[in-house]
Formats: sequence, structure tokens, C-alpha cells
Amino acid sequence: MIAHDTADKLLAADPHNVVRLILPRQDPGRPGGRYGEAARLLRQWQRQGILVPDVQPALYVYEQHVGAEHPGAGDGPGASLVGGPATGQVVQRGLIGALRLAPPGSGIVLPHEDVMPGPVTGRRQLMEATQANLEPIFLLYDGADGPSGSAATRLVDEVASTRPPLLSTETADGTRHRLWAVTDPVEQATVAADLAPRQALIADGNHRYAAYLEMQGRRHDADPGDGPSPWDYGLALLVDSAAYAPRIGAIHRVLPGLDPSEAVRRARGTFTVRALPGGRTALPAALAALAAAARRGAAFLVAGGGEIHLLTDPDPAQLAAAMPADRSDRWRGLAASALQELLLARVWGIGDDELSVRVVHDDAARAIDEADGVPGGTAVICTPVSPADVYAVAALGERLPRKSTSFAPKPRTGLVMRVLADG
Repeated sequence: MIAHDTADKLLAADPHNVVRLILPRQDPGRPGGRYGEAARLLRQWQRQGILVPDVQPALYVYEQHVGAEHPGAGDGPGASLVGGPATGQVVQRGLIGALRLAPPGSGIVLPHEDVMPGPVTGRRQLMEATQANLEPIFLLYDGADGPSGSAATRLVDEVASTRPPLLSTETADGTRHRLWAVTDPVEQATVAADLAPRQALIADGNHRYAAYLEMQGRRHDADPGDGPSPWDYGLALLVDSAAYAPRIGAIHRVLPGLDPSEAVRRARGTFTVRALPGGRTALPAALAALAAAARRGAAFLVAGGGEIHLLTDPDPAQLAAAMPADRSDRWRGLAASALQELLLARVWGIGDDELSVRVVHDDAARAIDEADGVPGGTAVICTPVSPADVYAVAALGERLPRKSTSFAPKPRTGLVMRVLADG
């Protein structure tokens, strides 16, 4: 998610910044609303040659490096997302291409979080207006299926290690991005054969995948032809998590309408509550205390107004009573479930929706600043969900509570788009 002030800076930086397409703003002087404005800009940039379609159908090898040193020819798979042994670099490689959409419940593409109808509708309307997938969703699959691993991953590493990239660029956060086009039909067939029987988890883009399915259904309702359609596919980055292990950050909550002292008072009847030293300089120690407590069970920091409190050891009877009966033990044991079902809903009487609860990705200090910036605001600092829990819950056909995970690094928007050749 791009913060509003960051979007403003990107808009001012370049008249062709992709944020003008993915976060269009209403232009009162133009018809069609903001999505119509995005469609107009996309067509204009195509006519002007700002965006140029590739002549040959391609898959794209995509690499991200974060660190003081940049990659060069001959780099192997390198470090996982927890950093390399020598340089501390972070590297992720995968394939960008058109993913055939799988119906819900098929067990092929696994969503792992609940989605909200409003964002799904907005993303669908944007893609229908522009007739394009403007950014890839982010999928993970397990390629550790034998001593030889994934053939697709071996090809990815061979391409990145031996061929000159199609483009190489560095973004303001210090990440180096490189991209290669794979146009050889034999190599494309190797990738397709390797990936066809696999199962993929949606790491980022649950709302966009739901929008893909909505678009597909609406298009088939309007034209129930038997032939394949561009709307039967969606743009995706697919990463082998066995070769490039995921890093998952926490997503914190900001509650604009709940005073922190009142939040703590209500929590005392359900959680063990301990006051910690407050203030910005005390935050690292508070986060360390949270991480230690989270190893024993659900734990949270409640912060605001210069104070920080640690919430631990929820009352077992109240926790059990708050959990939906139709959920698995794995789901019921998640801290994210305790947050949604017990702390927010039962203790504080707050629905976990976009109007009542703001989210901040993986930045506790910013969450506290945002809470302090609104009258009576409270920040709830959370811990990350483990990769094992994400996979296990998704494999059971369940969804984590919304905004439970923040996978990184996400694909950079603007490098690859997919225009749907309607008709």
C-alpha cells in the first residue's frame, strides 16, 4: 500500500509515474471518473511510445537485490530473504507471466487472507476500465520436491547468472531490480510443465486475485463462448519459496476512535497487562518484550499518548468462547485470530473493517505516530505470522483474518504490465 504523501511525491516526480495508473485521482474536467482517467492515460502512453508491447510472447525472470553490493553475472541463488552469509544482501528471483485462473476451492491457487468487498470491486473496476493487469500479484510455491528441485527455478537462476538483463534499475529504497525476457518456446514449455502440477499460495494480492475471478465471471456471463479468453488469466510473479525463503512482516492496527487508556482498562479483564517504559527510545525494548511473549502465545503492544502496555496470556475460557466453532485448531491458535475475534470484537467492540481499523505494514513507530496524530487514537503492535502457519491454514482451505501478513520484497509496480487484447 502506498501512503498518500508518498503517492504525492511520486506524482510530482514524473508525469509518467505508474502511480497515475494504479492510484488514479479524480479529474473533474474529464469524463469517466478516476478509472476512466487511468484508461485514458494508459492509451495515451501507448500511443506516445512511453509503454511499448513486446513483439514476442515472453515470460520474465525478475530479480530483486537489497544491500550495499549489487549483483553481477555469475550470481547464484544467493541469500534467502533473511540475508546472505557474506554480504547481507537480500535476493529474490521468480517468474512473471500470465497465470491461468483457478476456481475457488480447487486447491491450485490458495488465498490466505479474507478480503473486503470494497477493495475487490475497486480493483476490478480499474482493470476493466484500463483492460489491463497493471501490476502482478505475488505467489509462492514449494519447489523442494526432490534432489533436483524445481526445473523452473533452475532456469530462472541460469538466465539470471549468464544472460544480460533486459533492464536493470535501482529504486530509492536501495533495491536493485533486474529483468530478463524468456522468449524461447522450449524454455517456456519447460517452465509450464514444471509449474502445472504445483500448488501456489497468494503471498500478496488476495484482493486482486479475487478481482481477477470477478472479471472472468462477468466476462463469461456477457459472452459465454467456449474459447479461451484473456480474462481467464491474470498477471503474477511466482517465486519458489524453497529457493528464496519468504520474509513475513507484521501488520499493525491503528484505532482512531479508541483512547489508549480506555483500551488498556478494558483489556485488563481478559489479558495480563503490564506497563512498559514509554516514548520513542523505549520502543526497541518493548518490541523485544513483545517478541519474547509471543513465543508463549498471543501477545500485543497497546500504545499511544506516550505510554506502552504489553498484553499477554489471554484468558483461555474467553479466548475459546470468542473463536468461531467452524474453524480449525490451527486457525484458532493464531495471534491474528485472537486480535480479530477476542481483542477487537469482544473486548473493544470494534469491527475489523477499513473504516474502523487502519493498518500499517511492518513499521511500529509509524503506527504509533499515526495513532498519536488522531484524537484518542490507539496503536496495536502485532507480531508476524509464521510461514508454517500461513501455509497450514491455507492448505486447510481457510483464510487468515484480513491484513495478517506482509510478505517482502513485493514486486515493483511498473516493470511489467499485461494489456488484455479484448476481442
